[in-house]
Amino acid sequence: MPLAHKAEKAEYSAKLKEKLAEEVAEFLEKASGEELADIMEVVRALSESLGISKEKLEEIRRKKAEDRGGFKERIILDEVK
Repeated sequence: MPLAHKAEKAEYSAKLKEKLAEEVAEFLEKASGEELADIMEVVRALSESLGISKEKLEEIRRKKAEDRGGFKERIILDEVK
């Protein structure tokens, strides 16, 4: 039987960040709805751990998309060298 413990806030935050990196790497290796859902689950847990409701997170996302255009139009900014 695996050992487990309830993490303190700092440890939990660190573990969630590690898990996010892991899930993103898996998605980059094999893009799928399953992997994307795993990323969303970790993002949800991170937002909760930061005290940000899913409604507030969506509001922030929507505002940034309005201000910066989001990704809907598939515009890529080219680097100036």
